[in-house]
Amino acid sequence: MNSMWWPPNESFAAFAHQGLFLMLSTLATFNYVMATLTGPGLLPKQWHPKDPKDTQFLQYCKQCEGFKAPRSHHCRKCNRCVKKMDHHCPWINHCVGWANHAYFTYFLLFSILGSLQGTVVLSCSFYRGIYRYYYLTHGLTHLASVQFTLMSIIMCILGMGLAIGVVIGLSMLLYIQLKTIVTNQTGIEIWIVEKARYRLYRNGESEDEFVYPYDLGWKLNMRQVFDEDCRSRGDGIEWAVAKGCDQFTLTREQLAQKEEKRARTRTYKCIGNVTGRWLPIWSQGWRVCVAAPCTDEPRIRLQPDDIIKVTRFRKHWLFGERVPTEKELADGKKRLRKGAIRGWFPRRSVIEINEVIQDCLDSSGELSPSQNGHSQLKQQQRNGHSKKYM
Repeated sequence: MNSMWWPPNESFAAFAHQGLFLMLSTLATFNYVMATLTGPGLLPKQWHPKDPKDTQFLQYCKQCEGFKAPRSHHCRKCNRCVKKMDHHCPWINHCVGWANHAYFTYFLLFSILGSLQGTVVLSCSFYRGIYRYYYLTHGLTHLASVQFTLMSIIMCILGMGLAIGVVIGLSMLLYIQLKTIVTNQTGIEIWIVEKARYRLYRNGESEDEFVYPYDLGWKLNMRQVFDEDCRSRGDGIEWAVAKGCDQFTLTREQLAQKEEKRARTRTYKCIGNVTGRWLPIWSQGWRVCVAAPCTDEPRIRLQPDDIIKVTRFRKHWLFGERVPTEKELADGKKRLRKGAIRGWFPRRSVIEINEVIQDCLDSSGELSPSQNGHSQLKQQQRNGHSKKYM
């Protein structure tokens, strides 16, 4: 389209325009490849801090069999702890983190600029192509340079749609990335700060105000990402912190949040098969499917008598971790059963352990043979009186 609309051999401006398009395409491709090949920077397995006393301020990762360094998080898709993890990007089949954050941001920027130029070229070419007959009949033959075939007009329309979609979608993602870079936060750390504010609001004066330790001002924050090597300064483990903070300010807040999370954990028992499907319409009904969580977190498969530790509660769904059975623990394989061990599952397929005990214990404190917690809950569900726990 560009060769017909503005041939590069006609003038220097046309040649420069063609060169700009090739440059933007090359830069976008280069940064995409570098973001993919460089990777986010993985924390070594079985990592421990230099000072053993510092382990009290860090979380332990069971999958990597080591501690999580400050600003490091475990990615369930990469199955590794990632330094300064922002998010997992399916486009590069990697996480965006400490080592490739700059490459990924540059890739977004040059892709947007190239798509903007492509949108202009395709739009102008399309306009001239559909008015070609008008130009020929009114003596404007120099403007009738774009000649369409059936295939070329279809490709032109598809190209415009894709280019506009890329501009809209990547512009939103670039805005989010620049916002996190300027404040020196990641997508995960933004959520941690929000939970810290909620803890302060709920606990009141009994809780010390949390100060985010890595915000050094927008200039220094950007230098940590956009340096001369396109990599963050340092080793991804130790970070410069604001005045009054230390290396474990954020990790101590994370541990406090984990402690509160464990305090609100409730134990449930499965009373029916759970398929682990994202939309279990045949087994759970349309109401459960309509209220499915809008997240890419996994769904877990359950069998009757499975025990689940639940930490998040919704009207029709619960989020928790299945407790491995004695057989799985004996075999030394926590994931002997196929599928994730931690994720979402329908609420109607489980009953809280406390309710089972209360319903099944007789006055002597022993299980009554005439009572069955499973049949009682199924009868409650049929009658529409199953209890909800929030």
